Amino acid sequence: MLVSVTERTKEIGIRMAIGANVQDIRLQFLLESFLLSMIGGIIGIIIGIIGAESIQLFTEMSAVITLGSIVMSLCFSALVGIGFGYYPAYKASLLNPIDALRYE
Repeated sequence: MLVSVTERTKEIGIRMAIGANVQDIRLQFLLESFLLSMIGGIIGIIIGIIGAESIQLFTEMSAVITLGSIVMSLCFSALVGIGFGYYPAYKASLLNPIDALRYE
């Protein structure tokens, strides 16, 4: 996310110049980080379920997948996304629009 903020400095400057406030910029990057981590979490759950079912199919081991473990993994993904997205969102919201437009 930090690289995304750096690469999109001009976009942030344009949004701030046309009236986006600090909360709008923070929310944009926090939502992006949250959505990316949730997509990754869902993909991980799907791969985990496929892996567990494959193990059951080819061995005598049994795997139990509970709703609680799925919810817990989604919550963990959300926390990671918000946690690692907060600083880049904060940094993006503090950019000066004029400096951001001059960037590059």
